[in-house]
Amino acid sequence: QVQLVESGGGLVQPGGSLRLSCAASGFTFSIYAMGWHRQAPGKQRELVAVVASSTNGGTIRYTDSVKGRFTISRDNAKNMVYLQMNSLKPEDTAVYYCNAVRGPWDYWGQGTQVTVSS
Repeated sequence: QVQLVESGGGLVQPGGSLRLSCAASGFTFSIYAMGWHRQAPGKQRELVAVVASSTNGGTIRYTDSVKGRFTISRDNAKNMVYLQMNSLKPEDTAVYYCNAVRGPWDYWGQGTQVTVSS
């Protein structure tokens, strides 16, 4: 059974940092692209960051609004993907979802809430 379990969300002040983790199981993690998406209230879900599979060079891509502040990484030995978020802004407030994708196979976690507020 495929599972993606996010953790690490919470309440943080503007300028603060959080590290999100996603534990994956039930599929061959290393051959999947892994991404983080977010959805703010009243807005569409958007891609935040994605790291390609190792077989595809592990290429990393970010949405423009988080470049220089967020860092995605993966540990294929532990079946984990991380999102280090620094210099957080109120507009980063959203539910953050972990995603695994390979061709027609597309898996999602339940999400973790990140709230940036003073």
